[in-house]
Amino acid sequence: MADKRDYYEVLGLEKGASESDIKKAYRKMAKKYHPDNNPGDKTAEAKMKEVNEAYEVLGDADKRAKYDQFGHAAFEQGGPQPGGFGGFGGGMDFDMGDIFNMFGFGGGASSARRNGPMKGADVSVTIQVSFEEAVFGTTKEIQINVTDKCDTCNGTGAKPGTHAETCRKCNGTGQERVVQQSLFGAVQSIRTCSACHGTGKVIKEPCQTCRGTGKVKKSKKFEVNIPKGIDHGQTIRLAGKGEVGSNGGPNGDLMVTVYVKPDSYFVRKGMDIYCDVPITFVQAALGDEITVKTIDGEQKVTVKPGTQPETIVTLKGAGVPNLRNPNQRGNQVMKLKVKIPTELTSKQKELLKEFYGGGTSGGEEKKGFWQKVKDTFEE
Repeated sequence: MADKRDYYEVLGLEKGASESDIKKAYRKMAKKYHPDNNPGDKTAEAKMKEVNEAYEVLGDADKRAKYDQFGHAAFEQGGPQPGGFGGFGGGMDFDMGDIFNMFGFGGGASSARRNGPMKGADVSVTIQVSFEEAVFGTTKEIQINVTDKCDTCNGTGAKPGTHAETCRKCNGTGQERVVQQSLFGAVQSIRTCSACHGTGKVIKEPCQTCRGTGKVKKSKKFEVNIPKGIDHGQTIRLAGKGEVGSNGGPNGDLMVTVYVKPDSYFVRKGMDIYCDVPITFVQAALGDEITVKTIDGEQKVTVKPGTQPETIVTLKGAGVPNLRNPNQRGNQVMKLKVKIPTELTSKQKELLKEFYGGGTSGGEEKKGFWQKVKDTFEE
């Protein structure tokens, strides 16, 4: 018994662990070393036996009490007695799947599923579009490498003119039963067939192109329709364009994630577009009609007299189309940024001082004061 590991150590627990902790630890370890998850792995089989033995003792209150007091010596006369699983004991045969089904692991059922049709893996790629392309939509062509059905053997894996035969070892089930001696007596477990690797078929003359796998790597081109209004980081799914399935299962999907290149002028927030529009302080004071940039082209906008810095002007319907309903669009939200001149001529300073003091300089009666200011700053 000196070469045996501490049962608490086997399950990764401290000595004072609760019954719930012991059960959780056992489930975790049993799932990790279960034969279905480690076909043909002798090390995993040994670990599984060790885990079962530890739980047989620690999972039983009486046996655990003896072990806590005397250690492995408490069971020197033949080791722990079977019965820790509520009736399974002696030399009785039972399927290991029964134990794992009790804990929700599925046992041999997982092996059965491996022999059925399985969908191929999804393939994820990224694509970059401009700000305008994201707003108005576009079409992009992408090229990817995917695993696809072998054209030489049509995915069978067998040399043309031959065919796969039913595995004699498992009779086409893809599973084999293995009987092992354990603390429970003769334990029968179900694992993936070592001859056909769970396919239920054996290929005697494999296809030379795919080496019997029925699959090859191919370079494929696809057209991706980028819808109007798509946003940065959103993903487009192309059904059936991913990796080829197994055992007659469907292909996976191609997942195209869109990255929108930032624009130097516009900033998008939801369906609205934001931008800063510079105006002069004369335009802000007197008002004016200015030309602004929109995603639809240039547009005239009226600046009201007495406009204050940071004033918001909104163009309804000039934003991003709704992804689900392109007829609905957001707005363009513009912040008017008043530019204050840093270098003034003597004449400009004089006019500003005159305005500030409320006086008049005489002369040029035909023009109003602000018109003269405007003419001066536009010279």
